[in-house]
Formats: sequence, structure tokens, C-alpha cells
Amino acid sequence: MAKYTNSNNILSVLEGYTLNNADDIAQQIAESFRKRRVEKNITRQRISELSGVPLSTVARFEQKGRIAFESLVRLAMALGYAQDVRALFGSSKFDTMEELDMIRRKSGDKRAYTKNQKR
Repeated sequence: MAKYTNSNNILSVLEGYTLNNADDIAQQIAESFRKRRVEKNITRQRISELSGVPLSTVARFEQKGRIAFESLVRLAMALGYAQDVRALFGSSKFDTMEELDMIRRKSGDKRAYTKNQKR
């Protein structure tokens, strides 16, 4: 019985694991998409029709996490998740107070550098 409790604790730690690479994140998004699609009882064929994304692209996305951004947006819209995509970079994120200060100072800027500054 104690062994089962330990494995539950390990699983809860693993669920909170932060993904550190693009492939893992893409695969997790693909798995989440598939779960939402299945929850709504929508077949791959139907989501393809609703979104205008080719069936082969839907299948590749769900299996490998590979998809063009525009196709991902179309799939999100077809499932009712357009607002979630819009919010992807919607709010400022910062790691230090210095970054927060810089974000506040540059909030009205339209570019990341000044006209005279070399890139």
C-alpha cells in the first residue's frame, strides 16, 4: 500500500514537470488538442472540414506535434480556443524586478531598438 502512495507522489511531481524544449512543448500541445477534440466527439475528418486544415496535417500534428502556426490557429478556432491563442503573448512576463522596470519603461515603444542603434 505504501508503494502505491509513493507512486502517486511521484506522478504528482511529474505532472508539474516543466517542459524545457520545443519538441516536448509541441507534443504536449498536440496531446491536449487531441483530448479536447475527443471530448467534443469530433473526428479528425470533421475537424479537418471545420478548420480547412488537411486531414494529413491534423494526423501529423496529433502524432508528432508538427504543424504550421496558421494551421494551429485554424484548429484552435474550430475547437473554440481562438482566445487562448490570442492570449499567448498577451501579458508581460518578467523574471527580475529589473526586467519589470524595463517592461514598464518600454511599454509604449513599437520597436526593440532605437533608430540610431545598430542591430
